[in-house]
Amino acid sequence: MTDFKAIYYGSRCLIQHHDPYNPSEFLDVYRADGGKLPSDPDILRLFLRAVPVYINMPTTLFLFAPLAMIPWGAAHVLWMLLLAGCFTLAALLMWKCARGHAPGASLFLICILLANCELVFSTGRSAAFAISLCVVAVWCFLQDRFVYAGILCLAVSLIIKPHDAGLVWLYFLMAGGVCRKRALQTLVVTAALALPAILWVSNVSPHWMAEQRSNLSLTSAHGGLGDPGPDAISMSKPDRVIDLQTVISVFRDDPRIYNPVSYLICGVLLLTWSVRTLKLRFSPANAWLALAAIAALSMLPIYHRQYDAKLILLTVPACAMLWAEGGLIGWMALVVNTAGVVLVGDIPSVMLTLFLGNLHYGASGIIGQMLTVILMRPVPLILLVMAVFYLWVYLRRSVHDPEVGMAQ
Repeated sequence: MTDFKAIYYGSRCLIQHHDPYNPSEFLDVYRADGGKLPSDPDILRLFLRAVPVYINMPTTLFLFAPLAMIPWGAAHVLWMLLLAGCFTLAALLMWKCARGHAPGASLFLICILLANCELVFSTGRSAAFAISLCVVAVWCFLQDRFVYAGILCLAVSLIIKPHDAGLVWLYFLMAGGVCRKRALQTLVVTAALALPAILWVSNVSPHWMAEQRSNLSLTSAHGGLGDPGPDAISMSKPDRVIDLQTVISVFRDDPRIYNPVSYLICGVLLLTWSVRTLKLRFSPANAWLALAAIAALSMLPIYHRQYDAKLILLTVPACAMLWAEGGLIGWMALVVNTAGVVLVGDIPSVMLTLFLGNLHYGASGIIGQMLTVILMRPVPLILLVMAVFYLWVYLRRSVHDPEVGMAQ
């Protein structure tokens, strides 16, 4: 429960009027509550790098403060139940949207995704909660049911993981009409939730912004937990970093190279998607295609880890729609989606990590570098393929079939 442990004890720091962004104060609270640190210095360094408590947003610490008021034993069990319940609900809602077109294919994809979430739940990832709420909000908006609950869900998702839910919110803002109204209402609720959090944290830790930047710089430094380069410690773990920089850094491990190249590729795709969304009349079918493209694309420009890619749950309705229509595009959709849900899954990732851990090959030369990318960086590659595929279908189908709708 490393991720939830970071949030839990960070919130307890605030409750006890300690600075959660100060590592020493955080560890004092952690030890005072009975937390134990590894005695081995090397393991201790890895532990401290794997529990980056002090990089969470103030809104996350504020939101989970009620859980931090109860003992750890009960809090982490409640958190696991909440994660499992919310993610299962999100999966069921996506299957409900897709079953009118392809119940078997959609059930197949969702079952693979659900069966590969062990690391998400065992580490207590808050990303799973944010993604689940984001998916639930999409269902509420597109089905026009429980709209106010959807607004609250998307707002909470944004204050926990804005880099996961942000582009989904942007779609509703760009789609116009009622969708834009929902996006603006969500923005108001998000601001209302964020303001007291920022005031609370600023009162306890006046310099939290500078401390957070410092801690983020530490984790993203060369070889750090958030470094996209080949030498990062996370690259040998199942929940590795998956942004597009991890692919480009294999060829040139220089942030002055891999950052601009990643931003350029993703920026062109995002700009194309944005122009089409602004010009296109809203329909449920177009909405699912747009969301499928952006769910995959949102993982690539900036820092994301493998558990964030569970957001591709939003691609299932679009895949079911294309599969039901048959033809080459339908087969392409099923193959691309199947590859996506398998490669972002926890079990295949662990198997790949164990298998490749025994391999020894050089990354020098273009052949070695390409082999490294294919074997060690399959997730960003398949996400890029998914983003390009669904964007291509979004551009193509929206011109010819603007009124094709999803089953309610």
